[in-house]
Amino acid sequence: MPDAAPVQVIRPREVPLGDSGGTTVRRTLPARQRSLIGAWCFLDQFGPEEVGPGGGMRVAPHPHTSLQTVTWLFSGEVEHRDSLGTRMVVRPGQLNLMTAGRGINHSEYSTGRPHVLHGVQLWTALPAADRFVAPRFDHYEPPVADLGGHELRVFLGELAGASSPVATFSPLVGAEIVLGEGELILDLNLTWEYGILVDSGAISVDSGTVGEQGTDPDNGTVADTGTIADTEIGYFAAGRTRLVVRRTEEGARPTRLVLIGGAPLGERILMWWNFVGRTHSEVANYQANWQAAIGHADGLGTNPRQFGPITPRTDGEAPIPAPPLPHVRLRPRG
Repeated sequence: MPDAAPVQVIRPREVPLGDSGGTTVRRTLPARQRSLIGAWCFLDQFGPEEVGPGGGMRVAPHPHTSLQTVTWLFSGEVEHRDSLGTRMVVRPGQLNLMTAGRGINHSEYSTGRPHVLHGVQLWTALPAADRFVAPRFDHYEPPVADLGGHELRVFLGELAGASSPVATFSPLVGAEIVLGEGELILDLNLTWEYGILVDSGAISVDSGTVGEQGTDPDNGTVADTGTIADTEIGYFAAGRTRLVVRRTEEGARPTRLVLIGGAPLGERILMWWNFVGRTHSEVANYQANWQAAIGHADGLGTNPRQFGPITPRTDGEAPIPAPPLPHVRLRPRG
């Protein structure tokens, strides 16, 4: 395998969340430079934001297909409700994982208690063989692992000897890391690609790649040193055996990272609104099914029951209609 390319740094763009004037998120994935990191296809970062009654995250019922949603908080509370009948408040250090599969709808609202809302939401694309599985919901609170003064919480997959029991549909990892003093050395899977989101602070990263001696990590060489700043994500292509991570910002606030990675999906996917599909006609049918399910006259889909019963309203807000499809055919990417 050739030496890996230097770290690719992706800066976020701001996107309003929901239709009710609530939280604005910082989106780093998908980006113009990159659509996927392994099976990870979406990453929003939000907060920290002071939340009072009626504020914060306010996302009325909406649909999803062929993906898993990951909600992970650093502070605050969000209540999840879905068409399976799930009702779960997620708190810091807890994973909410919703598998949409063939179709589901859900809502997400900040609770009425005052708090500071701060966290991330991510999606993973389901591979073609599993994208029509039955929808399900999982909740998990990973233990904290000590890596020489650095804190690690693995919410999906396995990293540095810590693992999550929650099922995924492709080889991947998701973890929160809070850096302490000194450097953190992470051994990587040579064939995987990785991303590191800097939630707070700033870091420098040395990446080891395979040299001419073979695939033994001890024979790796330092290929590049990249600096990743607050709210940015650094992408590391396959071909690395390790990452050496260091804090570059002094001060009282923690340097908090979210690491994602996995085997390259090897498939082209089509992402539009809240749907993951493979073709324009497939996504158009999802859009029509949802419109029909919520009683809009323009819903002409083949299966209005695809997304299950409409999630009970939290604050009396109606389900979110799907936007009109563009006048050009949607094309897959990845």
